[in-house]
Amino acid sequence: MRYDPIDPQLFIGNRERLKALLKPNSIVIVKANDIYPTNADGTMAFKQNSDLFYLTGVDQEDTVLVLMPDAVDPKDREILFVKETSELIAIWEGEKLTKEGATGVSGIGRIEWSNSFANWLHRLVPQADHIYLATNEHLRAAVVVETANDRFIRECQARYPLHRYERLAPLMHRLRITKQPQEIAILQRACDITEAGFRRVLGFIKPGVGEWEIEAELLHEFVRRKSRGFAYGPIIGSGKNACVLHYVENDQICRDGEMVLMDVAAEYAGWASDLTRTVPVNGRFTPRQRQVYDAVLRVLRGANGILRPGIRPIEYQQQVVEMMEGELVGLGLIDAKAAKEQGPDKPLVKKYFMHGTSHHLGLDVHDVCPPHEPYAEGMVFTIEPGIYIREEGLGVRIENDVVIGKDSNFDLMGKIPIEAEEIEDLMNRGGVV
Repeated sequence: MRYDPIDPQLFIGNRERLKALLKPNSIVIVKANDIYPTNADGTMAFKQNSDLFYLTGVDQEDTVLVLMPDAVDPKDREILFVKETSELIAIWEGEKLTKEGATGVSGIGRIEWSNSFANWLHRLVPQADHIYLATNEHLRAAVVVETANDRFIRECQARYPLHRYERLAPLMHRLRITKQPQEIAILQRACDITEAGFRRVLGFIKPGVGEWEIEAELLHEFVRRKSRGFAYGPIIGSGKNACVLHYVENDQICRDGEMVLMDVAAEYAGWASDLTRTVPVNGRFTPRQRQVYDAVLRVLRGANGILRPGIRPIEYQQQVVEMMEGELVGLGLIDAKAAKEQGPDKPLVKKYFMHGTSHHLGLDVHDVCPPHEPYAEGMVFTIEPGIYIREEGLGVRIENDVVIGKDSNFDLMGKIPIEAEEIEDLMNRGGVV
């Protein structure tokens, strides 16, 4: 196994917390994601449904979780359906989970084969009043592909039209926004792997290096440390490319005198980290680059002081934008008088800082959250301010991941170099250290 085993108590506890939120006499059904095709007979790498993984720890296709806390037979209260293996599957794909193995991972005692799910469903559903089904309700989701859970919703409603159907997503969002101690430990592991990759590339970056070569160095370091690789598509943007927020081509040469923005991080055991650093290609900041870099760093540290329990996302973003406005005036990008006269939408600020400052982090890079939920202890966020000066071909973003604490936040990336002097020193000493 690539990852260290995860204590099944995490998943047992997650299920118990979900059960406490259900209406009486309910059944919950969550299916694994499909394996999606590419072309010809090709397929994409499998990515598990995050809610199913959160509740079971099973990272395998053709898996179904059924929870029925009020079932008359105690054996029916938790059932996990997994794909039955065979000699042919073992030869071509490798061994799948045995029933004993599925119990060991999930802590669920009753394991059945997935090909028996339909029969079990017809025995269990008529006993329930409420059916909770899974949908993707992320605020940024643009769903254009029908998922296994989408298909099942249609099939289930056609077969059992008179049941009361409930949305599972709001309950899962409520659970997943606050991280358990085991989750935070895994997130820390992902951040530590990311740190190793960043220290490695500091000794590699120099004029003439391709953006794709930096990507390759990072991937090498992540995978050798037991990560599956990138937690999201890596952004390696040098020069003017740093001003493109979702630049993913990574196909240009890094040139002397430019900065290179690296928004790239490792996953570990399914959980994601999220780092951004912007460094001088030649190992030395110009006065202007340093001026902009320090401004972004001040905003990051100021935002960390604002990101505290009780504040709401809109209030937080407004305060960060106010802070950024002052920095942009100091950089000569905004006239002080014009800054005072601009409307509440802050169009002058948004010309140079046009995105949000923070997002939830967890099993998904942009992790789920109820809309407008006040920040609270135990939530994990990115803090990622940036200044993008397109007319100068200069973009700087800096990003760390923090756990909101009672008295102060804990920076999961606190050991990753961030000061301009430290970055210069490491780049000129060959990285790592």
